[in-house]
Amino acid sequence: MGYSPVTPFRRAVDAVHLENVRVLDAPRPAHSVNKWEALRELATARTSYGLSDRDMTVLQALISFYPATDLEGAEMIVYPSNAAICDRLNGMPCSTMRRHMAHLVHAGIVVRRDSPNGKRYVRRAGGDQTAYGFDLSPLAIRFAEFCERAELIRADIEAQSRLRETVSLMRRDLAGLVAYGRESRPDLGLWDQLGDLAILAARALRRKLGIEDLRAMFGELKTALDMVRTVFDPVVSEDMSTNNAESEQHYQNSNTQSHDFELREETAKAAGVVQTLSAQEPVEAEIVPSTEEAPLPRVPLGLVLASCTEIHSYADGPIRHWHDFVRVVAGVRPMMGISPSAWEDAKSVMGPEEAAIVLAAMLERFAEIKSPGGYLRSLTNKAARGEFSSGPMVMALMRRAA
Repeated sequence: MGYSPVTPFRRAVDAVHLENVRVLDAPRPAHSVNKWEALRELATARTSYGLSDRDMTVLQALISFYPATDLEGAEMIVYPSNAAICDRLNGMPCSTMRRHMAHLVHAGIVVRRDSPNGKRYVRRAGGDQTAYGFDLSPLAIRFAEFCERAELIRADIEAQSRLRETVSLMRRDLAGLVAYGRESRPDLGLWDQLGDLAILAARALRRKLGIEDLRAMFGELKTALDMVRTVFDPVVSEDMSTNNAESEQHYQNSNTQSHDFELREETAKAAGVVQTLSAQEPVEAEIVPSTEEAPLPRVPLGLVLASCTEIHSYADGPIRHWHDFVRVVAGVRPMMGISPSAWEDAKSVMGPEEAAIVLAAMLERFAEIKSPGGYLRSLTNKAARGEFSSGPMVMALMRRAA
């Protein structure tokens, strides 16, 4: 009568060990599993099981004692001595081998089938045999699991490789555009900052970066390239008109019903007259505020403060952080004749920092804007449709100052 032991010889039993033994009760796969293919898939997915390359080397030596190429049958137990295993590991110290073997056992890759005295051997009686040693059945039972995890890891490696390639190309483009910008537009002060970013990115790419580091670098380089393209792209028009004629044309082009309503509202308030919309007049579409926290603007605060110099006159101290900037702009807003509702809508759609940049940029050309409230409403509607950002406004002010 045969019996498969559950507890190891002179070793404590824990929940992990019992779970690994329970896996052996799972049904065997319908087809045989090539032991070397199982080893390759597990080697790819080893990090998800907490295994190292040295652990896999010990496993490779262990499965070499299994005589067949395919793992099949009721029992897949090998019973080499420690000396035999170390010999196949090119003389690895026995203590080192046992440590790596313990990792494989803890991960449930192999299961101990210890004899009463802890020795590894096989007992044959007639046509039956009972073996004590290391059970390789988990390699066959969990083969589909190994393949699935290995495929996920391969996909992650491929995605990381593509992202690293993209980041490398973006860094090269940024370095080239910065060099060109220093020659063609030396009057702009952003080239040193962007050049330093390209140099730091090149240094970082010499190391093996993780996926999160590459994503962060991708975001920084994308922001920098957007700024550079804004400088060189002639198609990008200034978001604020530079003279009365352009301002008039802007209002004609954005002559939407909601904008007309804002202009009528601003005019009525200035004249002290309360207007009532007739039932036939369409009401301005409600702007639904975003429930997600708006990210910080892509334009650096230092660049905004260098371009929007008028806002410094209204600050009672140095502006060092975005919250200082938003607070100062909020105090200037009533002086510009912008209603609280227009300001709140802009903050809800764009975010407080982005809306503050827009008002600071408007302040630079305040004399050229006929209706600040209506203009802000128009930009808010564009931002709600994803058609507006403050970056081109800031770059337009930089070009004007130059």
